[in-house]
Amino acid sequence: MRNRWLALVAVALGTFMTYLDNNVVNVALPSIQRDLHLSISGLEWIASAYILVFAGLLLVGGRVADVFGMRGMFFIGLGVFTVASVAAGLAGSQEILIGARALQGVGAALLTPTALALLTELFPDPKERGAAVGIWGGVGALALAIGPLTGGFLSQHASWGWIFLINAPIGVATAVLGALTLPAGRRSADRSLDLPGLATSALALFALTYALIEGESRGWGSGTILGAFALAAFAAIGFVVIELRTEHPMVDLKFFRMRVFSGGLATMGLWAFGVFGIYFFTAIFLQNVLGFSPTEAGSAFVPMALVMAVMATVAPRLEARFGAGPTVAAGMALMAAGVGALATVGEGAGYTDLLPWFLVFGLGGGLLVPLNNVILGALPQGRAGIASGMLNVSREVFGLLGITILGAILSNRQGAASGEPLHRFLAGYQFSLVVAAALVAAGVPIALVMLRRITTPRTPAAVAPEPELQPV
Repeated sequence: MRNRWLALVAVALGTFMTYLDNNVVNVALPSIQRDLHLSISGLEWIASAYILVFAGLLLVGGRVADVFGMRGMFFIGLGVFTVASVAAGLAGSQEILIGARALQGVGAALLTPTALALLTELFPDPKERGAAVGIWGGVGALALAIGPLTGGFLSQHASWGWIFLINAPIGVATAVLGALTLPAGRRSADRSLDLPGLATSALALFALTYALIEGESRGWGSGTILGAFALAAFAAIGFVVIELRTEHPMVDLKFFRMRVFSGGLATMGLWAFGVFGIYFFTAIFLQNVLGFSPTEAGSAFVPMALVMAVMATVAPRLEARFGAGPTVAAGMALMAAGVGALATVGEGAGYTDLLPWFLVFGLGGGLLVPLNNVILGALPQGRAGIASGMLNVSREVFGLLGITILGAILSNRQGAASGEPLHRFLAGYQFSLVVAAALVAAGVPIALVMLRRITTPRTPAAVAPEPELQPV
């Protein structure tokens, strides 16, 4: 019993590192630019290289973990991520830093889906697994807030290199704890890798992620971006054709006929749309409109993340009492209400005007944690890695969509407004929040319909039968 909970600490720490590096670099970019004399394009790629590789290889990482074993892939991903973090922290040139960030993405793509999937082996009892996923989700929520705070504080008071070097002691501690507690793990009975499926899925995700990251700077109608979207579409179609025809597909497309699986992924995507978009643009609002320093802007999100982390540990009990559908729907409704209320806060406001709605948003975000358990539990045990990979793909891609779509709406509205630049930015920012609130609110009926009458299964995951497909 004790070893399993210590193993959970190792899994949560591994996830914490990868989530932290999703956003730790953003507020440190000005310091990095000054020290390394970077061009704007180089600066963009330092932020983008990690997300591009991470999102592009998530499905590959999930399937490799299923085939070769979760424990081994956990340590390989952890090792790659830790070494790459040290290289990034010591980088003295643009090329080395961008390469190290890309290598971090490789490690994260192996580590993240494996970490979540390990919970199904560590906690076969549904009640314990729900609590464990809640703790894991709470740690992830903390990383979302600690990232900007850590990046701002270290870049302002120490050196930007430490935003990466702090991963070294965390990585070593995680490796030691994991070596003592993580089980050997079982491998999927289907040992085929489906290399064409792996290649086409990675190409589709790489191309889509690249287009979303670079679209604003290169122009959405440019040949490069349109070509990237076309490549993503062709690769995705090729992936579907391959998966339908191959004898041992990486992703059995029949899984999408399961309403809990497809509905869970859609709801998780809308959650990520709201969280990523709000973090990104509200951080700009805090600094450009309210005059916060980078450290103050990072600190502003901490109460929201703390509430989200606490609710993440409470949410499994609410799910057991009321069911997944109502619990998740309530979370989406609270998030939408929080975002909508933030849209009413304007120039001259103070942090106390924002805090209540940050807390409402955090309450809602924490209630989404049962989705992780529901999505993992929907597929057979031997597919836990790929299920986790798909869940994280939904989170990353929809998160990028949140930043991209809200950014385009903000820019369009800002360009149409009149007055001082600050007033025009505020008009665009507030309108983009209204759109975000509407999209997040769309997750309420999805959760109620697609997750109806879904509770944590009573059969232990280790011996769970192949789930019966429930048409959408």
